[in-house]
Amino acid sequence: MRGTGIDIPVLLLLIDGDEKMLKQIENATQAQLPCLLVAGSGGAADCLAEILEDTLAPGRGGSRQGEARDRIKRFFPKGDPEVLQAQVERIMTRKELLTVYSSEDGPEEFETIVLKALVKACGSSEASAYLDELRLAVAWNRVDIAQSELFRGDIEWRSVHLEASLMDALLNDRPEFVRLLISHGLSVGHFLTPTRLTQLYSAAPSSSLIRSLLDQVSHGAGTKSPVLKSSAEPRPPDVGQVLRMLLGEMCAPRYSAGGAEDPHQGEGCRESVGLLSDRAPSDLMLDAILGQAPWSDLLLWALLLNRAQMALYFWEMGSNAVASALGACLLLRVLARLESEAEEAARRKDLAAKFEGLGVDLFGECYRSSEERAARLLVRRCPLWGDATCLQLAMQADARAFFAQDGVQSLLTQKWWGEMDSTTPIWALVLAFFCPPLIYTDLITFRKSEEESMQKDLAFGMDRGVNGEGPVGLAEPPEKTAVRVLGRPPRRGCCGGCPPRLRRWPQFWGAPVTAFMGNVVSYLLFLLVFARVLLLDFRPEAPGALELLLYFWVFTLLCEEFRQGLGGGWGSLTTRGAGPGPQQAPLRRRLSLYLADTWNQCDLVALTCFLLGVGCRLTPGLYDLGRTLLCLDFMVFTLRLLHIFTVNKQLGPKIVIVNKMMKDVFFFLFFLGVWLVAYGVATEGLLRPRDRDLPNILRRVFYRPYLQIFGQIPQEDMDVALMEQVNCSSEQGFWARPPGAQAGSCVSLYANWLVVLLLIIFLLVANILLLNLLIAMFSHTFSKVQGNSDLYWKAQRYSLIREFHSRPALAPPLIIISHVRLLIRQLRRRRSRLPPSPVFEHFRVYLSKEAERRLLTWESVQKENFLLARARDKRESDSECLKRMSQKVDTALKQLRQIREYEQRLKGLEQEVQHCSRVLGWVADSLSRSALLPPGGPPPPALSGPKD
Repeated sequence: MRGTGIDIPVLLLLIDGDEKMLKQIENATQAQLPCLLVAGSGGAADCLAEILEDTLAPGRGGSRQGEARDRIKRFFPKGDPEVLQAQVERIMTRKELLTVYSSEDGPEEFETIVLKALVKACGSSEASAYLDELRLAVAWNRVDIAQSELFRGDIEWRSVHLEASLMDALLNDRPEFVRLLISHGLSVGHFLTPTRLTQLYSAAPSSSLIRSLLDQVSHGAGTKSPVLKSSAEPRPPDVGQVLRMLLGEMCAPRYSAGGAEDPHQGEGCRESVGLLSDRAPSDLMLDAILGQAPWSDLLLWALLLNRAQMALYFWEMGSNAVASALGACLLLRVLARLESEAEEAARRKDLAAKFEGLGVDLFGECYRSSEERAARLLVRRCPLWGDATCLQLAMQADARAFFAQDGVQSLLTQKWWGEMDSTTPIWALVLAFFCPPLIYTDLITFRKSEEESMQKDLAFGMDRGVNGEGPVGLAEPPEKTAVRVLGRPPRRGCCGGCPPRLRRWPQFWGAPVTAFMGNVVSYLLFLLVFARVLLLDFRPEAPGALELLLYFWVFTLLCEEFRQGLGGGWGSLTTRGAGPGPQQAPLRRRLSLYLADTWNQCDLVALTCFLLGVGCRLTPGLYDLGRTLLCLDFMVFTLRLLHIFTVNKQLGPKIVIVNKMMKDVFFFLFFLGVWLVAYGVATEGLLRPRDRDLPNILRRVFYRPYLQIFGQIPQEDMDVALMEQVNCSSEQGFWARPPGAQAGSCVSLYANWLVVLLLIIFLLVANILLLNLLIAMFSHTFSKVQGNSDLYWKAQRYSLIREFHSRPALAPPLIIISHVRLLIRQLRRRRSRLPPSPVFEHFRVYLSKEAERRLLTWESVQKENFLLARARDKRESDSECLKRMSQKVDTALKQLRQIREYEQRLKGLEQEVQHCSRVLGWVADSLSRSALLPPGGPPPPALSGPKD
C-alpha cells in the first residue's frame, strides 16, 4: 500500500500440527504473540480449538480438566499426557491471545478474524499499542473492524495517534476511514502541513492529467521536460499556478508564492491557517475562526485528483458552501474538457453535476430561510475563489440550474428595475421614457422611501469605513450592514440630500431597464439612419451631414466596446483583489473575457467591417468596394438586433435554438457539399467535356445542383431530347450540332441517359435523405432546448442584466458624454493617486468582517440543516429501506443457522443420554441377576414422572 510505514504485526497461524507444536504455541503466548487456530485442520489446531471452546463455555468447571486430558490422549496418543496437559494449561492462561478460525466463517471473514486476533493481543488501553493494527485496517479498508474493535471507547485516542492512519487513508482513497478518524478527534489543522500537502499531490499517478499539468508548470510556462526527476515534488505554489492556468485569475484559489522556496518550513506550527495564504491577513483570520482553510486545501486536492467521495466530504466539512460547490463544478468541468481518457472525463462530469446540484439545493434552503441574506450570499466576494461571487462562478461553470432558482431570479429582477418597483407596467415605463415629466407622477412607483435609502447609504458608508476606505459611520448592529445588494451602486452628486420627488430622476434613468430601453430605441434609430444612408445618401461625392452623423454614431459604439473590453465594466468579472478597491486583471485576461461573449464578437466584426467600408469609401477608386462592405455590414448590425430578444421569455430561448441549429446546419452542409460536388463534377464532365470556360463550369458544378434541390431543374440544359437547337462546335455523329456557324460548346450525346439517371439519384438523396436528416436534427435540437427553455432563458437573462447594469445611463450617440465623464474621473484619480472606488463595481458587495462572519455562520447552519434533511430523506428512501430489510433478513438467517446448529447438538446430546440410559439399564439388569447382590435388597428407584 502506498505511503504506509507499518511495522508488520506478527501472528502465528497454526494449521494441523503434532504435539511438538504445542511447545511453539506456548512460547508464542509467553512472548505475547497472537495465535490463530484453524479449526477443522486436525492435530494440535483442533485440540486447542476444542479445549478453548470448552474453557469459554459456562458451567463446565469440574469436568474440564478430565475432558482436556481425554482430548490430548485422543489427538496425541503417542505423547506424554501429563507433559502435554501442563503445556495446554499454560497456554490457556493466555487464552486472550488465541483466536479460532473455522471454515464455516468463510474466506471473506479471514481478514476480520486476523485483525481481531491482533487487536485482542494488544490488551491495553493506550492508543500507541494499536497504531499498527489501525494502519493495517486502513490498508485492508476494513472500516467495520476498526469501528467495532478499535473505536469502542476503551482506547484513549489522541489526534497525533491518528495522523499517520489519516495520511494512509488519503493516499489510498479511503473516504470512510477519513470520516471515521476525523469524527474521533483528529485535528485537520494540525495534520495538514505543507510537507503533507506536497506528499498528497505527489500521490497523483504519473499518467494523470494533474500530474502532466504540474510537470508543465514546474518546468516553466510553455515548456515540458521529457523526463521529470524522481526527487521533484509538486509544491503548493505549483498547484496555485495550475489553478490559475485552468480558471484564470478571477476564479482561481491562490497559494502563497513565498512557500515556493521551502515548502517544509513551518510544519506543525499552526492550526487552521491553511495553505491558501495569498490573501489579506483579515481574510486569513476569518478563515481560521471558521475553520475553513485546511478543508479548502483538501477539497482542491480531492477535486484535482478526482477523488469524488473525499471531495464531497471535504465540501460538507468546509465553509463557503455555495461558492465552493459552484467553484468545484467549474474546476471539474474545465478538467473534464482537458481530460484525454473518456472514462475519467465522464467521472469528472458526473461529479460536477453533483456539486451543481448541491449548490442549487443548498441555496434554495438558504433562500427559504432568509431572502435578504441569500441575496447577500450571491453577490458576496469569496476570497477562496479569487474574490469571485457566486453569480460569477455559476456563469463561468455554465450552471444554468443555479440561475433558474427563485432566489437568483428575484435578485436579478430587483437589479433589473433598480430603485423602481418591479410591478411597474411596461407601458408606463415607455410613457415616462418619452415624456420624462411623468417620472414625478404616481405613474412610476419606487420601492424605497427617502429614510430607507438614507439608512442604506449610512450602512454602506459604515462598511467602507470598516474596510479602510473612510471613517466609520453611525454605529449600527452588524447584522444590519446591508451593502447595496438590491440596487445599483449609489451615485455621488447633488441629489444626495434632495427630496424624494427630485431623487426619482437619477433613480429612473440609472435603472438597467431604462438603460436597456434607451439602447433599444437608439439602436433602432441607428439602423434607420444606416439604411437611409445606404439607400439614398451614399454618393461618390463628399459625405453629407447624415452620413457624418452615422460615422459619429459608430464612433460612440466603438468607444463603448473599448470601455467594456478594457475597463472591465461588464459585470466586474475582470476585477479582483483582497480589498474593496478593484484591482484590474491583466489586459490579456480582460480581453479574453470580453471575447468570450458571442455578441461582443459580433460587435467587433460589425465595427471592423464598418471601418474598412468607410476607409474604402473615402479612398479614390474603391468606392464600390466600400459600398459593398457597408451593405454587408448592415446585415451584421441588423442581426445584432437579435440580442434584444434575449430579455423576452418566449423569444429568448428561440435564439438559443437558432444558435444550436447552426451547428446542425454545418454538419448538414458537409454531407450536402460532398454529394453536391460529386454530382456536379460528374454531370458536367458527361455533358460538356470540351468546355474551357472556368466561370461557367464552376457555376454549373455548384450553383445548378444547389438550385435543383429547391426544384429548379432546367431539363433543356441536360436532356438532349428536350434541348433547344443552338450552334456549337463539334464533330459529326457525337454532338448535338445543327447546321450553322459556331456558337459555343456542344452537349455530348454519349451516355446522356446516365446524366438523367444521376439527376434522379441526386434528387432522391438530397431532397429525401439529407433534407429529412436535417429536419430530424432540427427537431431533436428544438425538443432538447425547448424542454430546458426556462433554464436557458434565465441564464441569458443574467448575462443581459449584468451587461446593462454596468452600462452608462445614456445611449449612443449621447453615451460619449458618459465616456468623457468616466475618463476625466479616472484621470483625476490617477493624478491624486486614489484607489479605485467600490461604487464602480457591479454585482459585488463588500461586507465588514463581522457581517461576513455572521453570514458564513448562517450559511453553515443552513448547510447542516440541508445535510440532515438529505440524510433523513436517504434513510427513508426505498433503496435504504430495502438495504435495511436485507440486513435484517441476513441477521435472521444467521440466527436460524445457529438455531439449527444448537438443534443438532441437542439431538446429539439426546442420543448420548439415551445410550447412557440403555447402558445403565443393562448394568442394573445385570447386577439384579448377579449373585453379588444379596437377595431381598431394595429395588432400583423408579423413573420419577412430572409433578402435577
